[in-house]
Order: sequence, then C-alpha cells, then structure tokens
Amino acid sequence: MGRMNKKKVIEQTQEYVKKTLSGDSSHDWWHVHRVRNMALQLAKQENTDVFIVQLVALLHDIADWKFNDGNDNIGPKVAKEWLEKLDIEEPIISHICEIIKDLSFKGAVVQTKMRTIEGMIVQDADRLDAIGAIGIARAFAYGGHKGREMHNPEIKLERHETFEAYRKSNGPTINHFHEKLLLLKDLMNTETAKSIAKERHQFMLQYLEQFNKEW
Repeated sequence: MGRMNKKKVIEQTQEYVKKTLSGDSSHDWWHVHRVRNMALQLAKQENTDVFIVQLVALLHDIADWKFNDGNDNIGPKVAKEWLEKLDIEEPIISHICEIIKDLSFKGAVVQTKMRTIEGMIVQDADRLDAIGAIGIARAFAYGGHKGREMHNPEIKLERHETFEAYRKSNGPTINHFHEKLLLLKDLMNTETAKSIAKERHQFMLQYLEQFNKEW
C-alpha cells in the first residue's frame, strides 16, 4: 500500500469513526482524538508501524463492549468489516483486530498483555486518557451516563478477578478509582507512558484526598 493510499485510509477511517461512534462524552470522538495524538507522541520513542498505531487508535472504541452488553468481540468485528471495505491486507487486519480485542482493562487481576509494540503504544495512550484530570472527568461522565452514584461509603471496594465480574460491576464512581484508575500507572508498557502516568496518578490522589475531605 503506497504512502498516499495510507493517508487516504487514515482520512476515511477518521470520517467513519466521527460518524459512527456512539457512547457518552467519556467515549466520544474527542477521546479517540486524544488517544491518537498520545499514541503518535509515544510512537516517536519506539520503532513502530505508525500506520497500524493510527488505525488502532481510531478504531479502538468503534463498538466498545461497555455500550454493547459486555460483548468484547463486537469491536474487532466492526473494525474488521470496515478495514475489509478499504481492501487492507489480511495480516494487517488481523493484527489490528487482535490489539482492539486485548486493549481494554478487564479487571484488577485479569492479564491484558500486548504482543506487539503497536498494541503496547495504543494501550498506553488509551490508559493515559483514563487517568489525571481528563480521566477524572471521564469517570464521572461515564458514571452519570450509567446512572451510578458518585460515592457511597457503605459500598465496599471490589477486586475483580475475572472479566465477567468487572463487566457486571456497577459500583459508585469513587470505587472505580480504586478498582481501576489507580492501578493503571503500574500497567503502562512504554517508558514514556510510565513517566507521564506518574504525574497524572499523583493528581488523582490529590483529588481523592480533597474529595474525601469535603465529603
């Protein structure tokens, strides 16, 4: 596939995602836009296929399991159908779909390791968007969308040992910080992401301290 073709594929995919994406403001086009920009920033430090990185970043939430009854096969399926329409070669499609399937956090002790550097980069970029100031805003936007309480000190924290348990959890948003967001710092793959994550993690700790003080 020539350079111009790749550029066209990225542009068409961007338009497709903008038109298709459903979800709330925690999983909208702007989330995808931020993840792509961060992935490109991380890719500068690694020897990687930037074409694949961009396509995965653009398509990673095209049909998120959180908005599709917990079905984690639907995202890769929709991505595959789109990429086939664009006549992308099969090995590239398989690689992209494998990354999309394994990308998201599925519970505190569920392994979601990436096989390739492209997968590691987009997973890091997606996880960085879940922490820090924007991560806090997204957590409350998603909690509101799902009708969850902001906080309820009577509801205990859970350690989700399976994807099934994580998928079914609907605890308050503050619990989500302890059950997912504060764990992400130690799950970053690349050195650049690890260093960005430290600052964002610290900010979340300060926020929770202030929240608890006010509560």
